[in-house]
Amino acid sequence: MKEFFGFGGYQRTPEGYMSKEHLIFVISMLAVMAALAVILGVKNKNKTLSQKNDALIVSAFLIDGFELFKIVLLCFRSENAMNWIYNLPLFLCSLQLITIPVAAFTKGRTKNIALDFVFIFGLLGAVLGTIAAGNNYSSYPVLSFDNVVSAITHCISGFCCIYIGVSGMISMERKNVWIECLIFAFFCALAYIADILIPYNYMFMIRGDGTPYDLVYDLVNGNAVLYPILVAFSLIAYMLIFYAVAQMIRKTQKSKTAKNN
Repeated sequence: MKEFFGFGGYQRTPEGYMSKEHLIFVISMLAVMAALAVILGVKNKNKTLSQKNDALIVSAFLIDGFELFKIVLLCFRSENAMNWIYNLPLFLCSLQLITIPVAAFTKGRTKNIALDFVFIFGLLGAVLGTIAAGNNYSSYPVLSFDNVVSAITHCISGFCCIYIGVSGMISMERKNVWIECLIFAFFCALAYIADILIPYNYMFMIRGDGTPYDLVYDLVNGNAVLYPILVAFSLIAYMLIFYAVAQMIRKTQKSKTAKNN
């Protein structure tokens, strides 16, 4: 247990990013995540919004509970009470620590905006935080506290994304797009300010650190101005494209329904 939690440092050599151990572990986690989301989503599809919401409430408590436990243990493990400044919710995946509880415990337009955020970024975060997490799996053994808790929280985000889609909770209303873009731009600005002041690498806006962002970093030769701008704009562009595709699918479904009637 001491080795699993990393007290005194991990003695095992990390199996490595994209090793068979890494891939078997994360693909298994993602498979369980997707299966649970589809099963519960189909089961609750025709239930009331309040009944559908129960899964999000449980997810909100779990994701924030695991993250809080991780922060406390990392501070205790490092014997540095200020270790929490390196665990602020300022990564793309960390956004779900806020949006899932908001989606679970609010109503009206606020709830719809939060549901959209979870639906748009939940599955992307799950994949980036497991399969593409070269920063973690190059540094820690696969079955270690750091990687297991990270995989759990990222998979909770992915679960909520798929569940929201399958159960029919999505709104994807066009009037909310500009608000969500502004909120996300503000979030990116906070991450960049924290990166400069701490310093750290929230949202990977300083460097790629073994993630797919390395491709963007190499593209601009590590330019300190262009790189963070491209990271932010690429994610906002992803959000807009996601919205556009969702609107196209919705129009197609309405057209088919109208023809059948």
